[in-house]
Amino acid sequence: MIERYSRKEIKEIWDEENKYKIWLDIEIAAAQAMEKLGLIPRGVASKVKKKAKINIDRIHKIENKVHHDVIAFLTSITEKVGPVGKYLHKGMTSSDVIDTSFNIQLIKSGKILIEDINEILKVLKNKSLKYKNTICIGRSHGIHAEPTTFGLKLASFYEEFKRNKKRLENAINEVSTCAISGAVGTFANVDPKIEEYVAKKLNLKIEPISTQIIPRDRHAYYFSVLAIIAGSVERVAIEIRNLQKTELQEVEEFFDKKQKGSSAMPHKRNPILSENLTGLSRMVRSYVIPALENISLWHERDISHSSVERNIGPDSTITLDFALNRLKNILKNMNVYPKKMLKNLNITNGLIFSQRVMIELTKHGLSREKAYALVQKSAQNAWTKNTSLYDTLAKDSLINKKISNKELIKMFDLNYHTKKINVIYKRIFK
Repeated sequence: MIERYSRKEIKEIWDEENKYKIWLDIEIAAAQAMEKLGLIPRGVASKVKKKAKINIDRIHKIENKVHHDVIAFLTSITEKVGPVGKYLHKGMTSSDVIDTSFNIQLIKSGKILIEDINEILKVLKNKSLKYKNTICIGRSHGIHAEPTTFGLKLASFYEEFKRNKKRLENAINEVSTCAISGAVGTFANVDPKIEEYVAKKLNLKIEPISTQIIPRDRHAYYFSVLAIIAGSVERVAIEIRNLQKTELQEVEEFFDKKQKGSSAMPHKRNPILSENLTGLSRMVRSYVIPALENISLWHERDISHSSVERNIGPDSTITLDFALNRLKNILKNMNVYPKKMLKNLNITNGLIFSQRVMIELTKHGLSREKAYALVQKSAQNAWTKNTSLYDTLAKDSLINKKISNKELIKMFDLNYHTKKINVIYKRIFK
């Protein structure tokens, strides 16, 4: 992933040197198990651990000749540790190392993403409580619907990220497996106890059955969850982008004093961070299809998945980590304009109360169809003539026979629409 969208902590997980360190940890753990089983001489693992050095340039130089990364790695290690190096990797196959290592990288990345989500949850909870009773218009199809509160909008995002956290925890568990089963996964040349030892040593579970590789449905699930989280990131970003429109101006990204919005127009204050999140979310979601296609490999294995994972492993996790942190900062520092929310809510002159009037008419004996038609007629007249819905309804003789003006005016009370907010908040925040 390019530096612009990378954070150091998660990027280091995918550094080439770190990958080789994980490979070495796996080989040393396997050697320790082999020693315990009497398959190789005592002291091999400790000598390798003491003398082994990761030399990336040397690994690359060897790989240019042998065209095999694991062999190049093992050869470079053997050059450092001496004769005991011949006992490394005994009975194992490349995928034992590569797949187990890849899962470790996904786990570590996933844990950082969990921390990111926790931070977003904190901000969303604080903001949703702060704006719990901040009235704004709810929109469906982009059109004014009925009143809601800005706190409820944020509470909806909070609950979604709670689900995302649970999904990601499940996805991390899904890829927390270790395979040390040898060629085609039969354990013909490597004792299953070695796999058990390595798994325990590295805090992994044994893969119940590996066909020389760890089944890729596990990874497809993991990357699908990342894509869902990216979708949630974009849902929040789009809401902010829409609410920042000039004609709305209900919410705005923080704009620094020295910040510039446009190279051409000095007045511009654009929601560039939220727009950026939309783009990054598209990237993370784009990795799902290749991850799903990796499930279907030839027979016990091929390497068609390898090039895919070398790209999507680091790119998806690094990108999502950056996006989550950017979202956290947007939410934390955004400007919220309650007065503008209230002003926008009132621009339809009371049309947003139409449903309550319709329901009241049904209580007075009208069918729903008749009540709907009466209110719709008044609403359309009010909209066309830019007059208040209350005034239009009050002049309708049929409605006057059913509802008094005193009763009618009560139906234009905003508090009616917030009376059950505590019920929702108790569900979400317990």
